[in-house]
Amino acid sequence: MYASTLESPILLIGSAHVVDLEAPLRAVLGPRELDGIAVELDAERARALLSDQPTAGRPGPGVPIFVRLWGLLQRRLGEEMGGGVAGAEMRTAAAISKERSLPLFLIDDPIRETLQRLLRSMSGKERILLVFGGILGLVIPARMVERQIDAYTEDPSQYVDELRRAYPGVARVLLDERNDHMANRLKELRTRGYGRLAVVVGDAHVPGLAESLRRRGIPVETVALGVLRGAVGGPGREAPAGAGAPPA
Repeated sequence: MYASTLESPILLIGSAHVVDLEAPLRAVLGPRELDGIAVELDAERARALLSDQPTAGRPGPGVPIFVRLWGLLQRRLGEEMGGGVAGAEMRTAAAISKERSLPLFLIDDPIRETLQRLLRSMSGKERILLVFGGILGLVIPARMVERQIDAYTEDPSQYVDELRRAYPGVARVLLDERNDHMANRLKELRTRGYGRLAVVVGDAHVPGLAESLRRRGIPVETVALGVLRGAVGGPGREAPAGAGAPPA
């Protein structure tokens, strides 16, 4: 136990937006004392995703072609890989917050501002590669993508390093800048008394966001995607000791 809620570490949970993680999330969050839950969403995406008829993967007018392609890809993979809706893990986090009467905090940058920064930062090569990758992803079988997610959980740093080499502008805007901005919002929540926070973000954000929080003097506990997926056991995955009950 901690002397006060502000001494408790922030719990960062790494997720995948196209994988059904409801049971693991409930196993990890169920026994933990919390002041609130934060998610990697902004107000616009939260309205679309957390409504009774979510529209994740269906970007509105004026969104660049490569973003539309990646949105369609996430939607298809979410359906084929058992998540039902891309971003189902965010819906689960929101449901848990409602069930436990906890505040739900949206800590991501506004999506349209992020897209504007992204477009300004990307080289022509990066744009072409992203469009090509999106088109290719629309025809790749979901089982191949699931194998890639399994491989990612074995060595996440390798995939993030490859992203930085292939898409430096994308990595800077979508990972580094957003990590810093989310860390600032979490620090502000902590000053308001919300010390015992669980934060659900895409797994690639976990290392950078954890480092950003530590630089601000905030203790952090992490549950990476590979650990989360083992939190309730499953074929080929042994539940880590204590995964279901992180310290409060």
